[in-house]
Amino acid sequence: MGALTDTDTAVTDQSELDTQIGIRGLTKSFGSQIIFEDVTCDIPKGKITLILGPSGTGKSVFLKHIMGLLKPDRGEIWINGKNVPALPSKELYAVRRLFGVLFQDGALFGSLSIYDNVAFPLREHTRKPEKEIRDIVTEKLHMVGLTGAEKKLPGQISGGMRKRAGLARGLVLDPEIIMFDEPDSGLDPVRTAFLNELMLDLNKQIGCTMIVVTHDIATARRVSDFIGMLYLRHLVQFGPAKDMFESDIAAVRQFLAGATDGPIGMSEEADRGRPQAQSSFGMTAEETEAMELGAGAPEDGEREAPLIALFTEGQDEPAARSADGVETGETEAAPASPAKKTAASAKGSAGKRRARKKEAS
Repeated sequence: MGALTDTDTAVTDQSELDTQIGIRGLTKSFGSQIIFEDVTCDIPKGKITLILGPSGTGKSVFLKHIMGLLKPDRGEIWINGKNVPALPSKELYAVRRLFGVLFQDGALFGSLSIYDNVAFPLREHTRKPEKEIRDIVTEKLHMVGLTGAEKKLPGQISGGMRKRAGLARGLVLDPEIIMFDEPDSGLDPVRTAFLNELMLDLNKQIGCTMIVVTHDIATARRVSDFIGMLYLRHLVQFGPAKDMFESDIAAVRQFLAGATDGPIGMSEEADRGRPQAQSSFGMTAEETEAMELGAGAPEDGEREAPLIALFTEGQDEPAARSADGVETGETEAAPASPAKKTAASAKGSAGKRRARKKEAS
């Protein structure tokens, strides 16, 4: 596979797979900031697809577009023969019922028990009797390994268990598609590994399509069937996990190896060729000052004068009062602010120097 330009996307042939979500030319910006543009891919049905990329590349924004929570500037998202951005509210609501979501922090209600958190979507969006709700909640808690934790509050269980509870809540409406927004966020490697195994088991048992946003390369290696990578506003490659890990695209290879050597830097701005902030580590004082002044920092005197003016300008002295609190028409000295003391001290020092010079002459 050859090198890509900024607007190219490497996509492996998926003609033998059923498509769950078809994305064509998806573009989104907030004001003048382009988040991503011309994203095109087919997310396979019943598979686990990971969306990777450096921080700030729009991965969570991408998920929100798929669910119809955000509308693109242009582009299409096809689910079950319907273009999501063009749907009226009623049909959009029906499409959203196809999704279950595990949020980054679980997003549980802290004052509700685990049972009531998981039951919440059923009580809000269905008219099922409480007995049927109890059966469904019990089944989903069993699926994620939380049997026995029904009466506990979210604050009484571990972070990994909260993630599982959030996943159980995402399963109660029997979704076709489950979205995981950084499921490993805040978890230690051991609990992340257990959560990964749970994702694999659920995918095999219920056959749902899973879309996972993550930075964790171990998760990518363990659970992914397909991987797409967002970088510099584009989907630079999309395809089977094996092809991605063997990619000859520099950014993909660097990211999946977790390496520092490559086009991906510490910020999107630097990656796009903008000047990057320089560290003063190891510099002399003169070099540090020269660097700061060269970047437009004011000289010391220019810095102090506006600050002193800020604290002293326009401050009236308070009116003096007699013992019974009546204004006397005179003024009393207000306590000097630190800025005033600095200004007065500087003025006094300068006066003393002039006086000494005069005496010496």
